[in-house]
Amino acid sequence: MTTPFPFTAVVGQDDLRLALLLNAVSPAVGGVLVRGEKGTAKSTAVRALSALLPEVAVVPGCRFSCDPASPDPGCPDGPHEAGDGVERPARMVELPVGASEDRLVGALDIERALAEGVKAFEPGLLADAHRGILYVDEVNLLHDHLVDLLLDAAAMGASYVEREGVSVRHAARFLLVGTMNPEEGELRPQLLDRFGLTVEVAASREPEQRVEVVRRRLAYDDDPAAFAARWAGEEAAVRQRIVAARELLPQVRLGDGALRQIAATCAAFEVDGMRADIVMARTATALAAWAGRTDVLAEDVRQAALLALPHRRRRNPFDAPGLDEDKLDETLEQFSGDDADDGDGDDDPGGPGGGGGQPAPDSGPQDDGGGAARPEAGEGGQPQTSGGQEQSAVRAAEPFRAKALTVPGIGEGAAGRRSRARTEHGRTTGARRPQGTLTKLHLAATVQAAAPHQRARGRSGPGLVVRRDDLRQAVREGREGNLVLFVVDASGSMAARQRMSAVKGAVLSLLLDAYQRRDKVGLVTFRGAAAEVALPPTSSVDAAAARLESLPTGGRTPLAAGLLKAREVLRVERLRDPARRALVVVVTDGRATGGPEPVALAGRAARLFAAEQVASVVVDCESGPVRLGLAGQLAGELGGTAVTLDELRADSIAGLVRDVQGTSRRAA
Repeated sequence: MTTPFPFTAVVGQDDLRLALLLNAVSPAVGGVLVRGEKGTAKSTAVRALSALLPEVAVVPGCRFSCDPASPDPGCPDGPHEAGDGVERPARMVELPVGASEDRLVGALDIERALAEGVKAFEPGLLADAHRGILYVDEVNLLHDHLVDLLLDAAAMGASYVEREGVSVRHAARFLLVGTMNPEEGELRPQLLDRFGLTVEVAASREPEQRVEVVRRRLAYDDDPAAFAARWAGEEAAVRQRIVAARELLPQVRLGDGALRQIAATCAAFEVDGMRADIVMARTATALAAWAGRTDVLAEDVRQAALLALPHRRRRNPFDAPGLDEDKLDETLEQFSGDDADDGDGDDDPGGPGGGGGQPAPDSGPQDDGGGAARPEAGEGGQPQTSGGQEQSAVRAAEPFRAKALTVPGIGEGAAGRRSRARTEHGRTTGARRPQGTLTKLHLAATVQAAAPHQRARGRSGPGLVVRRDDLRQAVREGREGNLVLFVVDASGSMAARQRMSAVKGAVLSLLLDAYQRRDKVGLVTFRGAAAEVALPPTSSVDAAAARLESLPTGGRTPLAAGLLKAREVLRVERLRDPARRALVVVVTDGRATGGPEPVALAGRAARLFAAEQVASVVVDCESGPVRLGLAGQLAGELGGTAVTLDELRADSIAGLVRDVQGTSRRAA
């Protein structure tokens, strides 16, 4: 068995360690979401935490880790009589990103359930994680339906499995920890809210601290057992402190003054619902217990706000998480009461700022964990030219709710919310023989297949004799996420400030739509003499919005180069993710200038898309009293359709949801 890296040997990352320890003290806090760049000890710290958790007593032979002192009356392996149990270490169970629903919640033996009427249930990862830690690395890449099941179980403390009238329920209370790199895409706000605490981590910029990180990692890799032995004393001290804090927790008093501060803080930062207030109260109580106190101080409330509120105050997907600490301090001061101390912590050497028991030399200067703020318009780039004049970047117009643009046909790509696809979830449209493991039984088709053979199989009782060949898999139709590749004209003909602002607003609106529909996005721009990939296909819609904001403009219009660059991006992406279908959104006025025969070249490039049946839409940005209709001509050659900026609005009078036209409709 691999020796884990000691929790107390993790250098820095005080907020991360504190958030994990608070959940170890009080699992009711609701888990931790750890956001940060790669290589910042996110996974190392989470895996190390399991070694600090006290051992748990379980009923011998129970696959669901029932507590012998109060066994679950509904346990599928029960009923159990209260009595002595056996001690075992707390488990840390990892949920892979590609796991199936059956692997997460468990699976029923459908054949035995139909033929014998018995609940032959194989527990899943939720059962394994009961009374331990469930760790999801790259939780932002987890399929939505798995995240929903996971968070529902975390909220209810139980897992329910229902298949064709057969139902199983078992306890599933665990410490939920997720890690993610925001560059690979965000979680939906409603899912962010289900995590109790969120921590932003970043690599330290202090050379001495980075040296210590490398030194310890090399020592651990050379001899993990010896390295762990060096930290055994510190590990034991933190483990004992967790036990003491758990015992003290029921005695901690959360006074009216602290409650008023919590309520006022949540109201001041305009968080939705009441979950933030409850999480802050539980976190502040756990902080007091961790510090060895029975009273909640103002400093506990402040620390709880910094951990529980940043991810809840995002008003739209492109808002950076964070909290205005000056505003926080003003709110706490305004609502300070007699029973809420100033929380300076001078007389509390074991307070929450202690870094979770880490030796003092390791609590060096920390990076603030926040990314650089998005620059103002025109910052961070060279002056742009158009028609011989310098042009600064313009801000995007206010985004709006965009119409749904879909890819025609039925795909089989990653789960999402844009185009029709055959998926594991959705409405049932038919049945087929299972290919591999049966996951979704079509009961009527199974009975129909088995019925003609009952006499030959010697059926004599009421039960249906079912063979594996009779089983039928349900064919279901849902929605998939697509690759939405934006090809944006940034030439001089688009550089008029009012027009470019409207164009950016439209693309930003489509990016918001892509975020909500769980798409990947990419950005190709063309101007001057060439095209460039401003953003390779990614799940991070935030990154696309940032590139869009500082988009340079000016020069000629190499439309053909932009289309050919987009075609190359799609070719590479098909090799990486062949099941994900693409939707190309060309944002242009349709003009083509520069080089020999620019219009003819653009037409030939567009017809390559049509030949490959790539779904496309042209956003016509032409303005003014005289319109040439060039964007419409381009859409015809692409085999797609053209929409104006106004027609992109979901509330426009141009019609209902617009399907992107493929080559098949053009041919018709």
